[in-house]
Amino acid sequence: MKRRNPVQASLITTYRCNSKCRMCKIWRYPTDPDEEIKPKNYEKLPSGMRINITGGEPMIREDIEDIFKILYPKSTLLELSTNGFFTDRIVHLAEKFPRILVRVSVEGLPAINDEMRGVPQGFDRALRTVLELTKTECKDIGFSVVISPDNISDLLLLYELSSRLGIELGNSVVHNSWYFHNMNNPITGNDEIWKTEKKFIETLLNSKRKGLRNKFKDYARAYFNQSILKRLRGDPRGYRPPCGAGIDFFFIDPLGNVIPCNGSAEPWIIGNIKQDSLKDIMNSEKSKQVRKRIQECQRDCCFVVTERHEIMRKPWKLIFWIAKNKIKLAFNHCIEI
Repeated sequence: MKRRNPVQASLITTYRCNSKCRMCKIWRYPTDPDEEIKPKNYEKLPSGMRINITGGEPMIREDIEDIFKILYPKSTLLELSTNGFFTDRIVHLAEKFPRILVRVSVEGLPAINDEMRGVPQGFDRALRTVLELTKTECKDIGFSVVISPDNISDLLLLYELSSRLGIELGNSVVHNSWYFHNMNNPITGNDEIWKTEKKFIETLLNSKRKGLRNKFKDYARAYFNQSILKRLRGDPRGYRPPCGAGIDFFFIDPLGNVIPCNGSAEPWIIGNIKQDSLKDIMNSEKSKQVRKRIQECQRDCCFVVTERHEIMRKPWKLIFWIAKNKIKLAFNHCIEI
């Protein structure tokens, strides 16, 4: 069977970071700016992909606008993941490239956020950036939170804040991997923690956002958060869709290395975009060997990109789950997870 082309690329533009996050130690291993991949190398990426610009903190790069100039016209959706510290530079990008998606990372309300991210007044900077972005023509704006036992107490309040501001709240869950330089993050929690996550799912299913499109986004996030609840609850393996690393998505690190995923214990490098074409890398013998390792992987990562592609292939599963559980909530019954 012919292998599908990857449809999402996450470009780790730098490992430099001005945050000092508790759950991620990238900031301890910064890249040398002179060794980081040049914008022209991204010209090798094909058109028609969803592309996430991430780091480290990508806004540290002085040539970030040059990267956007190359990727903006060729991507179906260009996303910026940032801590929101460089407000003026982020707003400038949003004004110049208004169809981008911007997610500003926070870990909760001010006290928890600033403690976990290690930046004094970090929440203040993130909020100011979001408020300034709402004045631009960029419409896909939001916070993004990495759910963990350490910050889940603020999750519902952060959702309420996002709803009142009329912005999105993207979310993921904490992991341990080579990418985060951390193998000690708490993955599971006590009953109170996963019950809070269940309440979050119910809140998403009862979305009070304006417009059907915005409500449906919340419903879809509720569907994804099933996996997060099961992870926090310590459920046995097997509740995740098959991993699409190296097929549905891939990463390129700051040195140009192409890596299928960021959830493994060590980076499984299959090639370098500075030296070869993406097509040759993806069809190489090394890529085939790594995809076999991915199929045998037991880590059971819980990334939204896996759920997104599963939904694209089997949308009826999402629609049926939403309908079933909204009916249950309407009759004050427990949702099915």
